[in-house]
Amino acid sequence: MESKNRYSLLELNSLVREAIECELPNEYWVEAELSECRESYGHCYMDLIQRKENAATPVARASAKCWASKWQIIRPYFERTTGQQLRAGMKVLLKVYAQFHEAYGFSWIVTDIDPNYTLGDQARRRQEIIRQLKEEGVFDLQRELALPLFCLNIAVISSKTAAGYGDFAAQLADSPFAFHSQLFPAIMQGEGVEQSIIAALNNIFFTIHQQQPFDCVVIIRGGGATSDMSGFDTLALAENVANFPLPIITGIGHDRDECILDMVSHQRVKTPTAAAAFLIDHVQAVADAIDDVQNRMTRYTQQKLTTLHSQLSTLQQALPRLFSVFKTRQEARLESIELRIPMIAERKLTAEHHKLELVTERLKALDPILLLKRGYSITRFCGHTLRDPMKLHEGDVIETIMEKGTIKSIIK
Repeated sequence: MESKNRYSLLELNSLVREAIECELPNEYWVEAELSECRESYGHCYMDLIQRKENAATPVARASAKCWASKWQIIRPYFERTTGQQLRAGMKVLLKVYAQFHEAYGFSWIVTDIDPNYTLGDQARRRQEIIRQLKEEGVFDLQRELALPLFCLNIAVISSKTAAGYGDFAAQLADSPFAFHSQLFPAIMQGEGVEQSIIAALNNIFFTIHQQQPFDCVVIIRGGGATSDMSGFDTLALAENVANFPLPIITGIGHDRDECILDMVSHQRVKTPTAAAAFLIDHVQAVADAIDDVQNRMTRYTQQKLTTLHSQLSTLQQALPRLFSVFKTRQEARLESIELRIPMIAERKLTAEHHKLELVTERLKALDPILLLKRGYSITRFCGHTLRDPMKLHEGDVIETIMEKGTIKSIIK
């Protein structure tokens, strides 16, 4: 082979660089998904991919770099606008130009990033998650739960070292109510937010079925950049929160927008201290309601006692008069009865006397002496009237009673 057809690698790469610089001299806006994003020595290194819809395998892949001089300007603006850091899985619109280096190969050099494109993609993704939650019928499940009247046993999901958790616990401890809170530690920023909070919810669910009946769950995040909020905008986390059997209160420390976690929770507040204030105010409202009922019952009882006392006083005053009237009526009744007694007694005596005369006449009719006077006699044996002569035997003595005397006879 002739030496004039041979190229060193450096020479060939230089030809590629010159071709690229000649054919692609401009900057281009490119849509891509970040499969990796990392910083090193102030520079940002990205791996870009493009996927087909509903396919996991990329159809295009490229490396991109943003040098420190640009990155220190682009990154703060992007994070302020979107509220998030660049991360894997995020769709971006980058302004790039082509660069080929003889030693390092081809790369797209990033000169700008359009945050509005990413915001639009995030909004579309959030709307899709919300739509799916509503189709599943779980979007409003948490708001259908009732916060217990005496909501004192609190399960807390937070970072163990977060200042916000300390403020939350201190505020409950300083309240006049006997709150009891138990921490279930979780990662509250970065890539592990979703799985860490779901694991904490599972631990709480296991605990309430084993030993500790919690009244509600509080998810709080004290401090942290708003750029770390993406972990709270996931379908899996939203489904777990929406289907949880206890009311969930969120206080994850951001004012600008609601995350999906806020949307499906029972109650959203801004900060951990606001979550503590919400719980204290809730119990205070119940205590105030109880005090109000107690005061009303006391007033009603006092009014009732006053009324009864007044009625008793009136009765005491009327009692002598009522007794006098009663006494007069009873005396009049007694006098009427006394006047009627002789008449009633006389009428009774007359009736009884008449009955006696009738009985006397009947007795006279039955008098045996009258029978004797008519010629009849009465035979007696052993002191009894003899009716059957067959009961007599020889030698028996009988008596025959007649009007003028008695005859004794011996049976032969």
